[in-house]
Amino acid sequence: MADHHLMIWRRGIAIGVVVAAAGVVGGLGLPVARSFMSMAKSKTAPVQQPHSSSDTSGGEVLVAKPTPGYRQVMTRLVQRERVKLLNFPIPAEFQGKTIRAVKIEAQPTVVAKSTGTKPSAQNLLLTPIVPSAVAKPIAQNPPLKPIALTFDDGPWPKMTSEVLDTLKEQNVKATFFVVGKQVQRYPQLVKQAVAEGHAIGNHTWNHQYHHYDSAAASREIDNTALLVYKLTGVKTSLFRPPAGILNNGLVNYAHGEKYATIMWSVDSRDWSPRHAASQQAWINNLLKDAKPGGIILLHDGGGDRSRTVRALPQLITALKKRGYQFVTVPQLLEMGDKSSRTVKG
Repeated sequence: MADHHLMIWRRGIAIGVVVAAAGVVGGLGLPVARSFMSMAKSKTAPVQQPHSSSDTSGGEVLVAKPTPGYRQVMTRLVQRERVKLLNFPIPAEFQGKTIRAVKIEAQPTVVAKSTGTKPSAQNLLLTPIVPSAVAKPIAQNPPLKPIALTFDDGPWPKMTSEVLDTLKEQNVKATFFVVGKQVQRYPQLVKQAVAEGHAIGNHTWNHQYHHYDSAAASREIDNTALLVYKLTGVKTSLFRPPAGILNNGLVNYAHGEKYATIMWSVDSRDWSPRHAASQQAWINNLLKDAKPGGIILLHDGGGDRSRTVRALPQLITALKKRGYQFVTVPQLLEMGDKSSRTVKG
């Protein structure tokens, strides 16, 4: 009989542990864990917390302590959900199109107008009541000012890491158009960008400017897409041609594969040694061209981009002061006014 009771007690312990773990991971929380784990409280050493003055139950409070295994599982789940968010499809109207900017629909101003007559009982619930004959605004949403930062030619040693650090400090998400051979050399940087919630676009494998037949274009684009997917799980539907060249065969292939070809509305020219000499003048030029729904072209690779890295915090701060909200390119496409997008077929 003693052995029988011992077996039942051990089975209760096992069930309690399994259900408690399921409760924590599945969101059932401490109530489930507490009810089952109390079966063995006389044989275990639960973590106790002092009761508040309003607690009159007199029972012990068990506090779940996450283990390293639990943390690893939750980290994997969070990463999986982040990849799902980065994989959402491009709106159908952008597939196979070239986009330079997205027109953002103006936010409506809702105004209640006085009719000078008393509402009837029939439409009383549908008619706003205004205390005076003067029209007064009920609500006015601030206009949306989304803008997308995009970075080309990476990943690049040191440069990409510093850009990612700045974006993290500023709580800003961006879009990185990566070169396949650079992804092959520095896979950890692409993994970091995805882990931190940034979108990824395809910028070909070799970043060359000559003409491509269909087979060569396929290798440039498909091999890059496949490597990004293998490393991160992200299936990008964004393409940007090197140097913005639209007629060398790459864009034709990308359009046929339903990529959205993403150009830009603001060119930083940070690749040119002849761009504005002073950092402030360079930032002022970008601010002058910035518009809601705009796409800013920057570079984190292809050479020494230290000037871009140094100026990035100041640029972000200046745009924030002007009311801009930073979004990824896929988010920008979703936010656009579908009746009047700035696209080119």
